[in-house]
Parts: sequence; C-alpha cells; structure tokens
Amino acid sequence: MTEPSQDDLRKLYAEAKTIAVVGCSSRSRWPKPSAVVPAYMQAHGFRIVPVNPHETEILGEPAVASLADLQEPVDVVDVFRPADEAPGIAQAAVDLGARYLWLQTGIVSEEARGIAEAGGLTVVMDQCIAITYADLGLGPAVPAWKAVQQEEAASCEVPTRAQE
Repeated sequence: MTEPSQDDLRKLYAEAKTIAVVGCSSRSRWPKPSAVVPAYMQAHGFRIVPVNPHETEILGEPAVASLADLQEPVDVVDVFRPADEAPGIAQAAVDLGARYLWLQTGIVSEEARGIAEAGGLTVVMDQCIAITYADLGLGPAVPAWKAVQQEEAASCEVPTRAQE
C-alpha cells in the first residue's frame, strides 16, 4: 500500500487523541528525538502513553513496559525502536486495537506494514510524527529537530544544564 496522503494525515491528527510511544525516552535524554517528539505532541494536545521498560514515568505519565501492559485504548502506536523489532510491535498494536502504526524517521519494515495493514491499521513509515504535524501547518515548525533527526541516534545526546 502507498503512504497516507496529506489529507489522510490531517485526518489522523484530527481523530487521534492518544499516542503510545514505544521507546519513549525521559527528559534526561534530551534532545534525543524519542524524548523531544513525544513532548512536542503532548504540548499540542495529544495524550502520550510512554512505553519503556526502564522508566516508571515520562512526561508526567506513567510508563508501561510493553504495549501488552496497556489497559486502555490508543489511537496511534509511534515507534522509536529498531526496524527488526517493528513486526512484533505491529502485532502488539493490532492486538491492542490501535488504528495507526507510525514508524519514526529511519525505521522501515515491510513485514511490520503487512502485519499492521492485515490487522486494519493505517501505516506511516520513515517519517517523524512531529515534523509531519508541523509540515502540515498544524503546529509550529521544528527545524532544529529536523537537524537532530539527520544525526545518528547515538550522537543525539547532549549534556543537560546540570552536566555543563
């Protein structure tokens, strides 16, 4: 299947209320995209459900270890994990009853796409959910994050003010 159109993406943003972020990072990892992007989406009215087995709370929300631990419906499963983990996450998103699977910039998995689409989910791959939101004119531009996204994930960490 083809990637969703701009109209499809506008509909996604208009309908979605809750985003489960698999691989969500705490602010201590700022400006890592997996910390910044969920904060941006939260600031624009989306409820973020952090999915990270190493955290108990992120962005003021309780973190869960996996999608299987969620006790509430989510609209979007946003993925900040390696592509080889995407098929399992896609199946968990289908099992959860999510409507959208979003694989962040640099994450491409046709196997995950097939699983998600067979389960009725709309799939977006290799795009940043926050940059796309801004590019559609739904929020302020995020040019600094575009630059960060071009770097390797390991090089995205910078010292916090306390470390300087």
